[in-house]
Amino acid sequence: MTPSARLQTAVARGYTRVTASALGPRQSAVVRIGFSFTWLLFLVREWPHRRELYGPDAPWNWDMAARLIDGNRAFSALMWSDSTVWFEIVYALAIVSSALLLVGWRTRTMSVLFMIGVLSLQNRSIFVGDGGDNLIHLMSMYLVLTRCGQVWSLDARRAARGGADRAWPPRDTTGIVLWAVTGTALLWAQLFTDARLYLTADGPLPGLGWGTVLWGLWLVHAGWWFVRRYAPGEPRIVMDALAKVAHNGALLVIMAEVCLLYASAGWYKIQGSRWQDGTALYYPLHLDYFSPWPWLADIVASSGTLVMVLTYGTVIVQVAFPFTLLNRRAKNAMLVLLMLEHLGIAVLLGLPFFSLAVIAADAVFLPTNVLRWAEARLGRARDRLAARSVWLPGQRARESDEVSPDGTLVR
Repeated sequence: MTPSARLQTAVARGYTRVTASALGPRQSAVVRIGFSFTWLLFLVREWPHRRELYGPDAPWNWDMAARLIDGNRAFSALMWSDSTVWFEIVYALAIVSSALLLVGWRTRTMSVLFMIGVLSLQNRSIFVGDGGDNLIHLMSMYLVLTRCGQVWSLDARRAARGGADRAWPPRDTTGIVLWAVTGTALLWAQLFTDARLYLTADGPLPGLGWGTVLWGLWLVHAGWWFVRRYAPGEPRIVMDALAKVAHNGALLVIMAEVCLLYASAGWYKIQGSRWQDGTALYYPLHLDYFSPWPWLADIVASSGTLVMVLTYGTVIVQVAFPFTLLNRRAKNAMLVLLMLEHLGIAVLLGLPFFSLAVIAADAVFLPTNVLRWAEARLGRARDRLAARSVWLPGQRARESDEVSPDGTLVR
């Protein structure tokens, strides 16, 4: 085979792989579960303090946030009104959308609402966060483009029961109602609030406004339903291929984002003198803000050798991780070390949400075999639990009861 023929074969094979399947279904599901759980846990934990963080009682008040957003053109639904009721509605919707995305109910719609909730709260008070909020901010936008509900979701269970591959799917009344409600809410925001949903300005990309993004997603959902129901032939194949390309592209961007995160963090650390002499970890362990367990921090800081090993190990692991992607075994070993590193950060430095967010991003590199093994084990555990919980009336008797030969109960 000539080189040009081999190149054409490779290109055709790659094209087929990208357009014929949504790659990494389990990895994307883990990313969905991880980030929605992290954000949900944060919102629930800060529920008593929500008004001081993002609401009317925040030191960064509504007028200051409005002036900042006028300058940076960020998106935040909380800027549509300074009403306390509106703030409570947005915060509650952020919690509900996170919970529903976690369980995978209507993931296409919930991923959009999840993104709106994340951007609205984080852009309202930009000084709230520990670094993990930046990662959640980015991933919330990437998840919109992924098919993160293919497995481990209520959507997947509904599709398996209803026959997702049928030429004529059943009418989706719930989806239609949800689509109509979200469209009505978007129209209200466009006409009766200062939402600034422009078509070509103040959006996530130059020349692309948030009005175009949100209305475009709303119309795409409608078009997908229409094609599935009334045009199951070539139009459905084309739209399905485009959705798979978008999913695979977003998954690639998530992987690149994680690599960039570790590469930039590692090379930035190398420039610091404290990281060069192996003492960088010693200092945050003696800060009250980063010492939830002072006795544990004292134990770690008391050993100079341990501090040096952890300091140098952090730099080595972060710098080396992008290069280990060339070798599967090295990548898997490095992935374990990175996750252990962030578990240590969560415990020693008291940054649980930052660590959860980074671990959720790392999960995009988890081996498929490991995820399948975990899926099988959890499935067996679920089946055993379901079997033990089955109770049939009339078949259960107390240990002190006796049954006579004719079937009557003797006490």
